[in-house]
Amino acid sequence: MSEARAVVMQRIRDALGSAPPAPAEVPRVYRRAGEPVDFDPVERFCEVVADYDATVHRVAEDGLAGALAETCRARGAIRLAVPVDAPWKVDGVELIADDPPLGPRDLDALDGVLTGCATAIAQTGTIVLDGAGASGRRALTLVPDLHLCVVRADQVVAAVPDAIAAVAPAVQDGRPVTFVSGPSATADIELNRVQGVHGPRTLDVFIVDG
Repeated sequence: MSEARAVVMQRIRDALGSAPPAPAEVPRVYRRAGEPVDFDPVERFCEVVADYDATVHRVAEDGLAGALAETCRARGAIRLAVPVDAPWKVDGVELIADDPPLGPRDLDALDGVLTGCATAIAQTGTIVLDGAGASGRRALTLVPDLHLCVVRADQVVAAVPDAIAAVAPAVQDGRPVTFVSGPSATADIELNRVQGVHGPRTLDVFIVDG
């Protein structure tokens, strides 16, 4: 060992003393799934998801079809991709089922996509898609420029731990789980915020009460 290094190491030993100090106790009181909150999850979700520049439509069950049709007219959308066995009908709009799976060019040629979700997180305004059922394949919501998403009020959970518990079966099955907080946006290039780079530029969220 060189003389200089020996001096440095000795100074470190002198600074540390005979034994290093015990590490400080770190509090680990984390919120767990199912614990109560002091806010209305659906109200909070509506507020936060709107802050992400998504358009929020809160409707009753019998008003969903009309709200979807009105939004499609406003967006100029007449052809939408939907997951297999999608339950929705939209007047004046051709719904194209993802069966057989639509390729990227097919999806890009459509006006948008209409899906449901696995759950939604109130505190973060996040929609969670689990790659099956009403969520559809992950590719469905990555390529089209417009995403219309139907969220039932009873799917809204308070916080992230509740959502993680809700999608645990999808993770166990090896399905991709996607967390969507507003329209796709990035500021990677010269810190200029650009929407639509990694997914839909426009997000319409329909919260269905009842």
